[in-house]
Amino acid sequence: MSRLDEAFAAVPRAGFLPPDVRRHAASDRPLPIGYGATNSQPWTVRSMLALLDARPGDRVLDVGSGSGWTTGLLAHLVGPDGEVVGVEIVPELVAMGRRNLGERWPWARIEQALPGVLGLPDAGPFDRILVSADGGRIPPELEAQLAPGGRLVLPASGLMTVVDRAESGALTRSTTGDRFVFVPLV
Repeated sequence: MSRLDEAFAAVPRAGFLPPDVRRHAASDRPLPIGYGATNSQPWTVRSMLALLDARPGDRVLDVGSGSGWTTGLLAHLVGPDGEVVGVEIVPELVAMGRRNLGERWPWARIEQALPGVLGLPDAGPFDRILVSADGGRIPPELEAQLAPGGRLVLPASGLMTVVDRAESGALTRSTTGDRFVFVPLV
């Protein structure tokens, strides 16, 4: 069983959905979680996590954490020697995500995003950054929070994009060619 298979088995989607949509947890489609946000379809989440390649001990920033599912999956992948910080702009989703995470992963938490600030610049740098919303571009503010040897995975204008920072600090940007639809990054 792959590490991703283990994470998906250990962190079931249903536990991160509102009660009225839990019956659809196995559906490979985005599901509404309220406040104009969705819980991304499992295929998309799996694809992004495969690209991200979070490893045990990594420090990870989860931008647009929503109901906390990706934060929980990332917490499983980095283990207790790592750290995962989810950020979410909608206060009600911050509360929902915190409830959903509970105390299962003390090395993972969800913070309220500050209006007009992308990520957590004062808490970086991060080994991995996952963005689950589309801002139409690659935000330099998030690239600046990426540690040497780190990776950022995000949709940009519908294209899944990977940004790698070399140990020298140089950035390389590429797309997978796959198109995705995400809620807007605000």
